[in-house]
Amino acid sequence: MAASSRRGFRAAALVGFFSLLSILVLAQARPSAWAGEIDEGEALFRARVAPPGTSGALLSGLGPTYNVEGCAGCHLNNGRGRPPLRLGEPLTQMVVRLSIDFAGEIVPHPAYGVQLNDQAVPGATPEGRAFVEYSVIKRRYGDGTGFELLKPHYGFLDMAFARLDERVLISVRMPPAVRGLGALEAVPEDAIQALADPTDENRDGISGRPNRVVDIVTGRETLGRFGWKAGQPTLRQQTAEAARIDMGVTSSLFPLEDCPPAQDQCARMSIDRSLELSDRALQAIESYLRHLPPPKRLGARNATSERGERLFTEFGCTLCHVPALPSPPAPTGAVAAYTDLLLHDMGEGLADHRPDHQASGREWRTAPLWGLGQEAAADEQVRYLHDGRARDLAEAILWHGGEASIARERFRVARAADRAALIAFLKSL
Repeated sequence: MAASSRRGFRAAALVGFFSLLSILVLAQARPSAWAGEIDEGEALFRARVAPPGTSGALLSGLGPTYNVEGCAGCHLNNGRGRPPLRLGEPLTQMVVRLSIDFAGEIVPHPAYGVQLNDQAVPGATPEGRAFVEYSVIKRRYGDGTGFELLKPHYGFLDMAFARLDERVLISVRMPPAVRGLGALEAVPEDAIQALADPTDENRDGISGRPNRVVDIVTGRETLGRFGWKAGQPTLRQQTAEAARIDMGVTSSLFPLEDCPPAQDQCARMSIDRSLELSDRALQAIESYLRHLPPPKRLGARNATSERGERLFTEFGCTLCHVPALPSPPAPTGAVAAYTDLLLHDMGEGLADHRPDHQASGREWRTAPLWGLGQEAAADEQVRYLHDGRARDLAEAILWHGGEASIARERFRVARAADRAALIAFLKSL
């Protein structure tokens, strides 16, 4: 697509978008034809997964190793997780992805697989524990006012099968909120591709590109849109993968337990275990998630938030956080998600150096911003960015680098009143 057409698409998305925001949500009523399936999916999503063979359990098959005993353990009230808030607190609502660079190929860790599981059912061994400490980075706004950023440092204890050596690639991630995922899945692929500009042909400093991943159901490579690096193409695949690596629950999409070669005990316990998440149950959870409506905007517009909206555009934030994307399930055919669902180089400060499909170790998918107001109002300790290092929205902006450096600097050198207005706008979403 030509650069001028891309600019036109972006401009069209901006024109009058706030007049649409009050109606850019999915219908709140559950479709009657799917109501039973959605209710079943909600019950499964909130259920505590029991160990294999537990009688009377709504869902069983936990382990042998796992991180959490149910979907809601990370997505309480369908919201996001959080990092530890006190020194020594375990990473109960975080996940630690692992891999190694083996002769130039990124592969799962031979002792721990794709994710460190810190819990295990009786008879199995937890893989190990991660903890986080922070160092303080001191900087100043353009007006001389100081601010502090927290840089995370991760350590590991009680590693049962191998020491993590210099080859290991680590990515610590906070579970995102799950509201509105169905609307994002419905965004046409060509609309996302239209926003891509991998070689920055229009010279605006933004070079977003899609991640390309394999859809297990079709066997074809397709556009990734879910996860911090857009590593999953569909809600079904995202749900099934999370069930397997977070809870040890297998399905027809992922029929094998995540038992790395070094874990003989895990392999022995998994022999002859049937699929633990039936296709019906997987379909029900998928339907529940698909019909969760996007978050509603919080409160009414006012002069301050309107000024913040203008600054959000002037600073260049909307070049990645595109205000609205077409999505047929919405009443108007669009959703105000504030994302382009593309990968962007976010700079060395946020890099995890762990590739994910075609995403590099410096690239992250543009996070949707809808729901920021609800989250801030519901939890004064809400955290931001992929690893929860940002204690507030200003810190989240100030961590931006790479393609977002210009927008970040415009925010950093802005007047205090302008910075406050932009934050007020974000809190209104």
